[in-house]
Amino acid sequence: MRRIGIMGGTFDPIHIGHLIAAEAARDSLGLDEVWFIPTYHPPLKDNQPGVSSELRLQMVQEALGGNPCFKALDIELQRGGMSYSIETVLELKKRHPDAAFSYIIGSDRINDLPKWHRIEELAELITFIGLEREGIPVQLNQLPDNLRQRVTMAAMPAIGISSTDIRSRVQSGRSIEYLVPDTVHQFIKRRGLYES
Repeated sequence: MRRIGIMGGTFDPIHIGHLIAAEAARDSLGLDEVWFIPTYHPPLKDNQPGVSSELRLQMVQEALGGNPCFKALDIELQRGGMSYSIETVLELKKRHPDAAFSYIIGSDRINDLPKWHRIEELAELITFIGLEREGIPVQLNQLPDNLRQRVTMAAMPAIGISSTDIRSRVQSGRSIEYLVPDTVHQFIKRRGLYES
């Protein structure tokens, strides 16, 4: 059975931290692949993505380059509306019955697990790979037993990069060199993304 990690997020824009997190999870837990799935409308975020779903998907595709272990999927963008993980996992399991799926999530999402839509059902279908984000301690002991048992922590280098900071840097004319893959940097410059 193939072991697939799912990286969901707005990827507005995708950055080096996302790629390092995906590789850390893949390497630590022996995943065969990591699938990056941009959300259409994230349920636990108040603000909407800054650029269109098409541009965010293109940036993800640019970032993944030729890595045979990484793949971009537009499943949530095609579905539209609120991007609930349970709907995505049910669809993926239908399309790929030979795969075992794990969501790769940071500290903030681990701590939010009880708030996820239909989390009890989701936790029966998949596992979670937790990565501690700098400045956001994981509170596994605060989770209900059934959720805590479904989370496996993976080691990740401490990297304080965020999409919010990258957007702010572009808007104020500061460099984002090395914070995003060069292909994404060039894409943002060519399209004039996040400048205002």
